[in-house]
Amino acid sequence: MVCVRLSVAGRRVFAMGTTTGKAEQTDGPPQSDRSASLSPSRASDFMRCPLLYRFRVIDKLPEKPSAAATRGTVVHAVLERLFDAPAAERTAPRARAMVPGEWERLLADRPELAELFRDDGGGDGDGDGDGGGEGGASGPAPERLAEWLAGAERLVERWFSLEDPARLEPAERELFVETELESGLTLRGIIDRVDIAPTGEIRIVDYKTGKAPAPQYSAEALFQMKFYALVLWRLRGRVPRRLQLVYLGSGDVLSYDPEEGDLRAVERKLLALWEAIRRATESGIFLPRQTKLCGWCDHQAHCPEFGGTPPPYPLPIIPIPSAETASG
Repeated sequence: MVCVRLSVAGRRVFAMGTTTGKAEQTDGPPQSDRSASLSPSRASDFMRCPLLYRFRVIDKLPEKPSAAATRGTVVHAVLERLFDAPAAERTAPRARAMVPGEWERLLADRPELAELFRDDGGGDGDGDGDGGGEGGASGPAPERLAEWLAGAERLVERWFSLEDPARLEPAERELFVETELESGLTLRGIIDRVDIAPTGEIRIVDYKTGKAPAPQYSAEALFQMKFYALVLWRLRGRVPRRLQLVYLGSGDVLSYDPEEGDLRAVERKLLALWEAIRRATESGIFLPRQTKLCGWCDHQAHCPEFGGTPPPYPLPIIPIPSAETASG
């Protein structure tokens, strides 16, 4: 079991294979008419703040578009589609030139994103895409958009100092994975990249457009990767050899070599987490939890920690038996 932080990733050719298409991932509360399912994002939501999980999964409250998250989507699309080109053409200038086109493609699907760069300086500012901000940029829309696109291009270019795409042939890109555990809980997610060595070792790679966390805060990021590793292990019967987080915001690579015991522990944690979600869903009790990320939450108006009131609970409530009732 190894956990290391690197400033530059190795140049070893690690994979050969074909690509797959994207698939939509959804999560559902544990109701009788919906299958029990969980993704890394929603699991993290509940661990961070159970009320946030409720707002997103049960109440489905709208959230305003984020310039940082949108930039992450564009950067991910560039890094995925660059591998469509022959190895010799996977260059930094080509990748940078792809950024405006990927933005236009995304904008065509989601026209509301144009509001991020309106003339009145609206939007949420331009953060690092992983929970943290750089402050908002104001000014005319063309200037704000140009600055935002330049930031995306810098992130794409930094990737070339961490990995050499000319020496990589991913087995999978944007791979949708799903497996059902013996308990009936379905785990699903979308993996940025899967590399498979000629000897069969599997490496899972995830791109982050923000900065690498301090070592004491790396567990949350690794939880997502272990979640993916657990799903692949259950699907393919082989524990991935390496989990790799590529932080484009700071130019770091965080690697972790899991063992079977790690993944069994993650499975136990997820089962306990799902039981907590089930009980909260039945009782309607989703307690808020204040963290340093509350300042970035769109739902403060509905959060009791900020003087708000949650909307009426939309599901039937099953009373939790008291200790005296249970013992009797």
